Amino acid sequence: MENDKKNNEVFMQRAVGASLRISFIALLFILSYWVLKPFLAPVLWGVIFAVGIYPIHQKLSKWFGNREKLAAIVISLIGVAIIVVPIVMFTNSTVDSVSKTVEGIHSGTFKISPPDESVKDWALIGNKVHELWTEAANNLTLLIKKYETQLRELAPKLTSMIAGMVGSILMFIISIVIAGALLLFAKPGKVLADKIFRTFVGEKGNDFTILSISTIRSVVQGVIGIAAIQTIFLSIGLFLIGMPAAGVFSIIILILAIVQLPPTLVMIPLIIYAFSYAGTTPAIIFAVWSIFWSLADTFLKPLMLGKGVDVPMLVILLGAIGGMILGGPVGLFVGSVVLALSYKILMAMLEDSDA
Repeated sequence: MENDKKNNEVFMQRAVGASLRISFIALLFILSYWVLKPFLAPVLWGVIFAVGIYPIHQKLSKWFGNREKLAAIVISLIGVAIIVVPIVMFTNSTVDSVSKTVEGIHSGTFKISPPDESVKDWALIGNKVHELWTEAANNLTLLIKKYETQLRELAPKLTSMIAGMVGSILMFIISIVIAGALLLFAKPGKVLADKIFRTFVGEKGNDFTILSISTIRSVVQGVIGIAAIQTIFLSIGLFLIGMPAAGVFSIIILILAIVQLPPTLVMIPLIIYAFSYAGTTPAIIFAVWSIFWSLADTFLKPLMLGKGVDVPMLVILLGAIGGMILGGPVGLFVGSVVLALSYKILMAMLEDSDA
């Protein structure tokens, strides 16, 4: 009895000690999360960028005589330029469009073509759009005064949105710089990931690291890459047809394509508007061009999404969409990786049960 009592006391002491240690470690992790929370977004995006462009970095470093630092610097500079140059073009386009519009309104030279009667046939919004469009064509100044209160209420929201966009742009620039630094530590990073996965899943930890890396690269190619391709070609059409605020619409198209919504939501109204001011032939060419590139993801996605990943394309796509809904843009990658790993574990369990 005494031995059992001593054994119970020893067990309780060990249990309490283990609980305290686990609680202390958990508290440290929670506090560390709070401290590092402001840096998590750019670091996480930096990791994603680094994983996605690592093969390019390796090829570039070979061209530079195995100078990995130089390759990382070049990639970082190109990445920053890819963000900054379109933004400068977008800003110039928007400022020019707004300036010309304001000058035209003040001088009375700015005119809006009256709507076609077919606008009334648009589902749900046709009559309202036709009415507002007609008012704008007849007397734009009067229409602006009519909705002056609503426009003033919209101004602070617009300012806040612009500030948020500026913050996001700065974050992505920082993320690209972080990605350039992480490229130099790719091999130690993979070793660390292997150790983490082996701790949780055992001997197949290395396979899970490879799957995570290939899934991220697949999403970069199949979601971000296709969205960028669609935006570039649709933007070319917008600028060539002389669409007002083409830069603004290009940003909207890019966002829609990334969140897996069809760019036709924006392009169809723009096609209709193009017929109101452009010649018939240019408008038809613009319509065909816009529809083709709006639907281009239907044949590009099977070619690029899931390429090089031992997981069905549907799993990657569902993970990307679900992750985007739950966690925003970064959820594209987190959701895809989580669903890919879950699928792999499930398949392994089914194979073991059959054996």
